[in-house]
Amino acid sequence: MVFSSPMFLFAFLTTVYIIYRIIPSIAVKNMILLFFSIAFYTYGEPKALILMIISIVMNYCFGLAMKSGNKYRKPVLSVSVVANLLMLGIFKYAGFGAEMLNKLPFLSLGIPNIRLPIGISFYTFQAMSYVIDAYKNPKYIQKSPFKLALYITFFPQLVAGPIVKYYDFANQIENRTHTPRQTAKGIRRFIIGLSKKLFIANTMAFSADYIYALDTANLSIPLAWLGALSYLFQIYFDFSGYSDMAIGLGAMFGFRFKENFNYPYISQSMQDFWRRWHISVSTWFKEYLYIPLGGNRKGKVRTAVNKLIVFFCTGLWHGASLNFIVWGLINGLFMMLESYRVIKAEKWLKPFRHIYTMLVTTLAFVFFRADDLPTACRFIAHMFVLSGDSVQNAMFIMQLSPLYIIMFVLAVVFSMPVTQKIRDKANERKSVQTYEVCSYTISLVLLILCIFTLSSSSYNPFIYFRF
Repeated sequence: MVFSSPMFLFAFLTTVYIIYRIIPSIAVKNMILLFFSIAFYTYGEPKALILMIISIVMNYCFGLAMKSGNKYRKPVLSVSVVANLLMLGIFKYAGFGAEMLNKLPFLSLGIPNIRLPIGISFYTFQAMSYVIDAYKNPKYIQKSPFKLALYITFFPQLVAGPIVKYYDFANQIENRTHTPRQTAKGIRRFIIGLSKKLFIANTMAFSADYIYALDTANLSIPLAWLGALSYLFQIYFDFSGYSDMAIGLGAMFGFRFKENFNYPYISQSMQDFWRRWHISVSTWFKEYLYIPLGGNRKGKVRTAVNKLIVFFCTGLWHGASLNFIVWGLINGLFMMLESYRVIKAEKWLKPFRHIYTMLVTTLAFVFFRADDLPTACRFIAHMFVLSGDSVQNAMFIMQLSPLYIIMFVLAVVFSMPVTQKIRDKANERKSVQTYEVCSYTISLVLLILCIFTLSSSSYNPFIYFRF
């Protein structure tokens, strides 16, 4: 069940919200959310439910062992990390690991065919966050397995994030406010995310999928760049749209999730980009991997090694493929070049800083999207080498439909903080109420358009479901 489906909007969400609102007790509200969160996951992954329950029970027990005075706290923490990573490794990386080992001349392993459970990367990291936070501060030990289960299974961010750290969620389980204004803002945020997905991301996906499906020998410079830019906007509006929807849903039930994207395509460096892109994952790796490895406290060489480890793991977390690892290492390499001032982007004129950042990001995402490394390299080569004929030109023009051009322009515009600047202007002119009325009116129009689109569209899962 995806957020951008009639089943979710008109059956699941409506039912759970009405029941949630008519029940006064916060304890019963939590149980209702837990029940519906498990039902939400079961609808899409019934066979994988047992795996998630095992994860909850396992990490609940690990958390109880983190109480003060237990001399085995540290060994138990180590066991918990290994157990969680082993579970993730078996279901996500077993096939990839076997393929890599088979490249050795003396090995010939069978490739296990294990289906990847939806959301396992996200809920495993959240479970690890709980145990690590409980180790750091025993006040976060959760004695109720049902409350811990709610944190791990909460449906708005269960299958594709954002990853919510336990210390950000813990107090909200029992103490959260729920006002009509907060609900209205949550609904508006949900509609914005739904619109991003249905209108911009899906339109960009149509062209990106078409071009990436072509034999690279049939690519010309315009086609290759169109495919790369289409995917650049697809992945941003797809995933930031999902994050908007998750944040909006959380607000509707009284929860406050931190922002996951902060206009990354206006970045002036790769370091700036990673402060703005997929914030929940980048901060997770920073807090739970980079800092424990020593961060930048143990000299330049160790810092460089730590950063490469983090970006290697970031790439691998996204998928069991060399493409994702290369994508992560490219980002890590440019982060290091900037931090060691080999690339002194801050001394460049602002337009050149932005062009450099977006060029690296666009080329790196080719590795993220392509089927394999040779395909990615050939795709990038066609972005810079003259090739193609009238057939490729016709294919390029065919993609430039009026709808695509409109959505591409909107993608460029809304990659920038346009609405934020309008809101700030409204505050300066003391016309906040006018801004709010216009904002909610536009949201209502967008919702109507979304409903019409959903009634005639086919299944369109979010990109990050595959991770």
